Amino acid sequence: MKAWRLTDAHEPLVLVDVDEPTAGPGDIVIDVKAASLCHSDVGFLDGTLTSLLGFKPITLGHEIAGVVAEMGEGVTGFSVGDRAVVPTGYGAPGQGTDGGFAEKVKVGAGWVIPLPDAVSFQQAAPATDAGMSAYHALKLGGVKEGTKLGIIGTGGLGSLAIQFAKGLGAEVYVAEINEAVQEAASALGATKVAKDITEFTDDGLGVIVDYAGFGTTTAGAFEAIAHGGTVVQVGVGRVRADIPTQTAVLKELTYLGSSAGTQEDCAKVLDLIAEGKAASTLTEIDFDEIGDGIGRLQRGEVIGRLVAVLP
Repeated sequence: MKAWRLTDAHEPLVLVDVDEPTAGPGDIVIDVKAASLCHSDVGFLDGTLTSLLGFKPITLGHEIAGVVAEMGEGVTGFSVGDRAVVPTGYGAPGQGTDGGFAEKVKVGAGWVIPLPDAVSFQQAAPATDAGMSAYHALKLGGVKEGTKLGIIGTGGLGSLAIQFAKGLGAEVYVAEINEAVQEAASALGATKVAKDITEFTDDGLGVIVDYAGFGTTTAGAFEAIAHGGTVVQVGVGRVRADIPTQTAVLKELTYLGSSAGTQEDCAKVLDLIAEGKAASTLTEIDFDEIGDGIGRLQRGEVIGRLVAVLP
């Protein structure tokens, strides 16, 4: 079968032939129907996140939706032909094991959850990371009705976070440097949209979630947050950030890291999509366009999420 493999940092993905996986004890093999491309994949290629990979060469792709094709000994709760997704996490396929930029993927059964019939494979794939991570960060930050929330970055995660936060009754302020997507943020219900989060310093933001993580964005969140507020870090566009510690002390702020989420978070996101309360902005590509798609992500040419669709 065909698979897109990462050989090393600073090297492009290569499309190669590999053996089809077979299910061992406790495993499920999934026919991949949709695999979403993530900015983390760019980080694996450019060296920012490469050290987090379990091995190299490795098949990337950690946002996976498909159909159960084979089950190993001891697997219960699924049948061949069931629709399923793989919520991401440390050590998940595409990071700790070979992932979903392939025609089939082998997954430990504990990673897999059912996919509701009302959710398309294309919408389900980004829900396993972008959706789950966006939702988990809001929950961790304590976002609720009446919260004045700042969101930095309105890519795949941020655009979903706006929808989730509006559903929770929050008042949303969006910082997005790309003017091409600022109008989309307003259309999703943002109260104000600006290029930099510091433009909201006087708006009393109680929570800011940084879905970008490019260093200056984190420092800006510290400057913009209200006294006693919470800054939640999700994006890791840069390994390090220069943050104003004096500001952190004087504002008595809380700084939290948020990574992925739980299977319950992912299931909740799928339910919200099934109910028509949230949806990713998608651009569909063919499987053989994944390598080019990573380049488009790296160059900032993508609005929302790129999803590779397989037959």
